[in-house]
Amino acid sequence: MLNQHSLEEIGEINNLLENIKQEYHENIKTILANSDIPFFHNPHCIPKLEKIHINRGLGLSAQNTNILKKSINELMVITGQKPIITKSKKAIAGFKIRNNIEIGLTVTLRGKKMYAFLNKLVFFTFAQIRDFRGLSLRSFDKAGNYTFGLKEQLIFPEIDYEDVDQLRGLTITLVISNVLSKRYSTSTNKILNGMILFRFLRFPINEYGVYEKYTLIPEIKQIWDRKRHLKRKKWSQE
Repeated sequence: MLNQHSLEEIGEINNLLENIKQEYHENIKTILANSDIPFFHNPHCIPKLEKIHINRGLGLSAQNTNILKKSINELMVITGQKPIITKSKKAIAGFKIRNNIEIGLTVTLRGKKMYAFLNKLVFFTFAQIRDFRGLSLRSFDKAGNYTFGLKEQLIFPEIDYEDVDQLRGLTITLVISNVLSKRYSTSTNKILNGMILFRFLRFPINEYGVYEKYTLIPEIKQIWDRKRHLKRKKWSQE
């Protein structure tokens, strides 16, 4: 049984989840528009979360009807939306995959469901991961989108432990709109936009601490430019 104190905390968190979209439009956009960053003076250039892709690859296990149905039900419970079955586009003999067979599931979230899923990740799901120390900053791609993987579905509060027969992970991609002019449309600026947006949304990136002592965006950009030129081998040894 939950006590009264925990019920009050849950109520406050639910209130925060309902108002986070309003918080972005009324406060976050205003702060960024009034900042010293030149391309944020155009309101269309301010970064925003466009959609969230959730993918699960099943491989040849998708040919088992029971496994496929269970995965569909799990994603439906987790995201609140029925997933689409993805099929192979060509035959690959090495993986014993024929053309046009079912190999996985995908869900695309927008609007209220997107913000609800994002807040469930930030406030509930990440806290259930054992020895969680944050997500890597290096998971940004050149377009400024962020992709990370989860190894099991048990970290979501909607999943019942007794109903799980096998651990199956997810791949989550957060697509960020980066409408920049040709002058500022670089991979560095797009990644910086994603970093700034995630900082406001309290997303647990474990390398934010490097930038806490820098108050100006140009200083952050200089630090990022130096890190960008490091070799991949050196990054893996840090």
